[in-house]
Amino acid sequence: MTGHGPFISCLSGGCRPLKPLRMTIRRLLMRNRNHRIEVRLNDAEYEKFMKAVTRAGITQQGFLRHLIGGYAPREKPPPDYYAMMEELRRVGNNLNQIARAVHMSGRLDKKEYDENAALYRETLRKITDAVIAPEKAKT
Repeated sequence: MTGHGPFISCLSGGCRPLKPLRMTIRRLLMRNRNHRIEVRLNDAEYEKFMKAVTRAGITQQGFLRHLIGGYAPREKPPPDYYAMMEELRRVGNNLNQIARAVHMSGRLDKKEYDENAALYRETLRKITDAVIAPEKAKT
């Protein structure tokens, strides 16, 4: 079944899309962006703009589209944010497994539950401190 529809080949261990879906979607979105704008900034404005773009961790175009859409781009999270979120997911999965076991057996392993609940609370505190809580000013 080579060459049928949007697939390259269905013989070599499964059908593969001709083009990645992400690129296809990106091209469809770009078709609606037919207008180009040139903006002139002085050095101070450009520096301020580039700092804001860098803090947000997105492209210049994405930054401007956020503003045009009425959204203020947020600063990108600290590097350890994603690791903390992964840890939080693991703890949540553990708590979910415990809840499922309790539901099925009618028994609760209080020690295991308390340990995971404490770890969950500690992880939430770490994320809050890293992402939401203000940092002390450096003197």
